[in-house]
Formats: sequence, structure tokens, C-alpha cells
Amino acid sequence: MLHLSQYFPIADPTLIFFVVLLMILISPIIMGRLRIPHIIGMVLAGVIVGKYGLNILERDASFELFGRVGLYYIMFLAGLEMDMEGLKKNRNRVMIFGLLTFLCPFIMTYLMGVSLLSYTPLAALLLAAIMASNTLIAYPIVGRYGLTRHTSSTLSVGSSMMALFIALIVMASIVNSFHGGGGVGFWLFFVVKFVVYCAGLIFFIPRLARWFLRRYSDAVMQFIFILAVVFLSASLSDAVGLEGIFGAFLSGLILNRYVPKVSPLMNRIEFTGNALFIPYFLIGVGMLINVRLLFSGTNILWVVFCLVVFGTLGKAVAAYIAARLFKMSKMSGHMMFGLTSAHAAGAIAMVMVGRRLEVSPGVYLFGDEVLNGIVIMILFTCIISTLVTEWAAQRIRLQEKEEPEMVKTLNDEKILIPVKYPEYAESLVSMAIMMRNPRLKKELVALNVVYDDVNMRHNQAEGRRLLEQIHQLASSSDVPMTTQVRIAANIANGIKHAFKEFQASEILMGLHFHKDINKNFWGEFTRSLYNGLSRQIIITRITQPLNTIRRIQVAVPSRAEFEPGFYRWLERLARMAGNLECRIVFHGRRESLQLITEFIRNRFPSVRAEYEEMYHWKELPDLATRVKADQLFVIVTARKGTISYKSAMERLPEEVNRYFKGKTLMIIFPDQYGNRMDDMTFAQPQHTEERSAYEAVREWIHNKV
Repeated sequence: MLHLSQYFPIADPTLIFFVVLLMILISPIIMGRLRIPHIIGMVLAGVIVGKYGLNILERDASFELFGRVGLYYIMFLAGLEMDMEGLKKNRNRVMIFGLLTFLCPFIMTYLMGVSLLSYTPLAALLLAAIMASNTLIAYPIVGRYGLTRHTSSTLSVGSSMMALFIALIVMASIVNSFHGGGGVGFWLFFVVKFVVYCAGLIFFIPRLARWFLRRYSDAVMQFIFILAVVFLSASLSDAVGLEGIFGAFLSGLILNRYVPKVSPLMNRIEFTGNALFIPYFLIGVGMLINVRLLFSGTNILWVVFCLVVFGTLGKAVAAYIAARLFKMSKMSGHMMFGLTSAHAAGAIAMVMVGRRLEVSPGVYLFGDEVLNGIVIMILFTCIISTLVTEWAAQRIRLQEKEEPEMVKTLNDEKILIPVKYPEYAESLVSMAIMMRNPRLKKELVALNVVYDDVNMRHNQAEGRRLLEQIHQLASSSDVPMTTQVRIAANIANGIKHAFKEFQASEILMGLHFHKDINKNFWGEFTRSLYNGLSRQIIITRITQPLNTIRRIQVAVPSRAEFEPGFYRWLERLARMAGNLECRIVFHGRRESLQLITEFIRNRFPSVRAEYEEMYHWKELPDLATRVKADQLFVIVTARKGTISYKSAMERLPEEVNRYFKGKTLMIIFPDQYGNRMDDMTFAQPQHTEERSAYEAVREWIHNKV
């Protein structure tokens, strides 16, 4: 009988690397479906393949090497991604909040560690430093709501940097005391070494960086230079008696201004770390976790409970005291608490330091119990941070409408029209001509994207013929048009890159026909497109000539007026109704209809508009009985996580196929806050599944019951 255990753990370096790459690939997909932070996914993957799990891999020297590199990379990126300008503008309040958000959880955790967990003073001190620092895991949520410049966001970013900096200094002091002793002379010498080290890096690195980056423009050489500086700083930090991660973090702060956040160099640095080094480190951490301890008693659960409660309570107290001191709203306090309450890779990096500090032969400052507790604590705090930040950001945005700024975006007009099928192309161009503002004299952009495969040349020729045809249509209407046939391995990415290249304001595209209700309702790539762009996307299904449309029915969701794209789609529809000389009927909440009425009255007084209250989005199927064959039905929907989004919108494909089959239809995804294109941070390096596993299970249960 074949025993698989004889082949494990895997010893072949090639197979080890293959298994690690497989985990890096699969973990984010699974965690994305479960809505769990990917950092946890990598650690759990390490638990599964490690000696305490299925014993598939042995933690060899590669994990030590890549793990150390990943550890430094995490701290370097933390320093590199700090907003230094926002920090300078609010330096006084940032210093106050930074001290509060460090001291409150630090003191609470230290007292908890000594009294409740019976840890030694040094172990409790390092544990307190870990809980006093934090990671801005929920910061992308703030960007999605357009609140990155909000005072609470700026204070949270600056204080997070300050808390992490102080925590690293505390950690470095603890590490140095292990290496040298604890007398007065020792600490004076340590302070001198620390000051000389920091001053040396601050003086030499900027001058060296300016000289090198000006003299050499080669992308590879610049990348290698930056990494060399990072690891030199980490190595000198070790030599001085500090931990290497302090040097990596400090070098990130110093190089912050020399590596722009939107530069190709920054993209290469983040890509390399997020693709290989950081996941390798996190998987290696998981391989150290002994899952059997979770079932050995209630002590580990008590450790997790104490860490989550006292660490989170300390961050909450700091946030609300700061909000009171700065005379900010209670909701701003919620936002500051949400942003500063999460712990992520930095906590793992610091707890790994504690595992290397030997108190006595074979006994270390932190054992497996603390490592397990920290990993589970990260999961809980990330969930708390995400929920609180989402809730607070939404309410702050609802309280602070920015109507004048929204109206200003109407002058930003360049419509991108992806075309593929001849029967759709002319109708799409005709609709774009009716929507555009002729006074701006902006051109339309027609795009045909073909796959890079064996039929590429043939499809290119077909695309050119189609674009020539619609170019003639635009010319006959005296409308300037630019055309492009683009080759891409992925259609959605091809459209996104063209969108950036042409600096388009929105996309107008066709909706595929489907006989059955299935997951491909949006077509082959549309879902990827509207989830990957934050700008307006209009998807339309045209079943009749546009000049035969007699009425436009528009379903407006509640809170639509708080979205930044509110006036853009409203202007496009009003202009089209005016050109078609047909009535337009808006169905929505009273608050939304009041703003729509005011806009139409002031900017399009000749448009024959009517307004009907629709109290709930579930009334959408009822509108089907009033939509005639010669009418255009417009559904203004929203992306997940935006202010006007509601769970009922998930049933949109089913309702459209059931109630609006065969009718002329338009679905609009308005502009949203933030920019999701090319978005990559060390906190959220990989993708998130749009459809979670919980939704799939809920749907399966609903169908079975």
C-alpha cells in the first residue's frame, strides 16, 4: 500500500518553491471569498503546510532568508507610504493624538500583561509596544468615500506613524538590553549610538539618493539601489544594537520623498514585495504556529481575549479623548478609532523579534502561545477596524455633501465607447452624440480591443473596418472622433488602459443578450471593468432606434445625491431627453427628487421632466408594468461599498431578465470616490472577490428551502 507520508515533508528546493507560489496564488482567492484579510490567509496557509499542520513543507533556510527580507520589506513600505505633507500641516494635533494612541493601549496592555497574564515586565513591555502600534488596514475605505483629506484621516495617518515609531524605539531598547546589560553607562552609550546612527542616515541617505537617482535612470539600477539602502540601514541598525526592522522603517521614512507614490519605481518596489517577499515571510510565520495549543486549554483563548479587549479599548479611549480635545464631531472620533484599531503585518514582525530573544537557555521572551494569540488578535482587530471605519465614513459623507464640486466635474467630458459587434456600434455612437455637450467640443473615443491570439491579425482588420464605419457616422454629425484598435491579453485591462491613456471621463458600452439568468449576465468582462474603475460606466441594451423612444423612465436609488457622479449621469440623461424631445420620469426618494428638480429647472428648463416618489428599491419590479416597448428604462445602480449601494441591487440581473426582457435598457454605475486603478498597498496587496462565499451559501440555502 502506498503511503504518502514518506514523501513529506518535501525536501526538493524546486518543489518547495512551487508549493509556496501555489499558496501565494490560491490564498488571496479563498480569503477574498471569505472576506478575511489576505495577511491572515498567508499565515493560515503556512499553518496548513507546516510541521504542526499537514507537514507538507519543512521550514528550511529559504524561509529564514526570504522571511527576513519580507520582514524588512514590510517595515520599509510602512515608512515609504506615509503621507509626510499631511503630517507636517497638522503636526501639533498629530503629536498629541500620536502620544494618546500610543500611551493609552501601551499602559493598559502592560498592566494587563503583568497582572492578568502574569508575564515578565520585559515581555509585557514588548507586548504593550505591539498593541500600541497599528496598521491602517481600513485606509482604502476612506479613499472610497473621498475622505482622505478629512481631518480625522490625516490625524489617523500621522498618529499611526508616530505610534509605530515610538513602538519600534521601545522594542529596540528591549532588544539592546538583552545584548548588553542595563546599567546607566550602558544606556548612555546606547543613546549616543542611537543618535549617531539616526543622524548619519538622515544626513547621508538623502544626498546619496539625489546623486544616484539623478545620474542613473535605468529602472533596474534604481530598484537595486533602493533595496541596497534598505538592507544597509537594517544591517547598521543590528550593528548598533537595534533590531533590523527599525533601520528598514527609518530608511523608508528618509526615502519617502525620493520615491513618488505614483512612480514606476514605487510600483516595482511594491510589486516585488507583495508578490514574493512579504507572502514568503507570512507563510514562514504560519509554519511556526502550533495549532495544537488552541485545543490544549482555555489559556490561549484568554490571551486572545485580553489582547483584543485591552488593545482595542486603549485605541478607542485615545480616539475619543482626541476628538474631544480638538472639538471634533463624535463621528470623527469613530473614524479615528476605526482607522487606528487594526493590527497587521507590523505586529507579526515585532512578535517575531520577541521569539528570538533568549531569556535563558531554550526559553524565549515570547513563546508559541503569544504568537498564536497575536495572529488571532490580528483577525479580530481587522474586522473591527473595517466595520467601524465603513460605518463612520458613510455617515460623515452623508453629513458633508459637496454639490458645488460635483457640478464642476461636468466640464470633464470625454466618452470612451468600446465596440465589438456591428449591430451595436452605430447605436452606441448615436447615444454618445446625444449625451455629449457640443459646447465643450470634446471628441468621442471609439475603441476595439482584440485578443492577442492566433486570430489577432484577422480581428484587427475587422476592428478597423468597424471603427471606420462608426467614424463616418460621427463625421456626418460633425462630431470629432478618435479611434483605436488595441491588442490585449485581457479585454477588461485593455479598456482600462485605454481609459487612462485617453484620459476619458466615462465609458458607454453595450450589454450582451442572454436567454437564461446566469452569472454571465454582464458579459465576459463587464464585471471586472466596473469593479476596476471608479469612473462612470453606462451599460445599455438598445432594442429599437433611439429616435422612436417616447419616454425615459429613471429609477434613482436613495442617497444617490451623495455620490460624486450624481450630476454627471443626471446631465447625460437630461441632454439625451432634450435631443430626443421625449418626456423623462424620475422615480426616487423625495430628497433626491428635490435636487433633480432644481438641476433640471436651472440647466435644462426645456426638458419635460416628471417626478414620482419611489419609497424603496424593492419597488423596481413594479415599474416593469409601466415601461412600454417604446420607452427607455434607466437603472441608476452603485458599486459595493458606496453610499447608495444596497443589497437588493445584487438581484439586478435576475430582475432585468425577468421583468424587463426585450425592452430598451440602460444601467448606470456613477462616479465613486477614490481611484481603484493600479491600487496596491502592503496592507491589501491582492484582489478581493466581488461575490463572497457567504453570499453563495445564502443563495444556495434560499434556492433549496
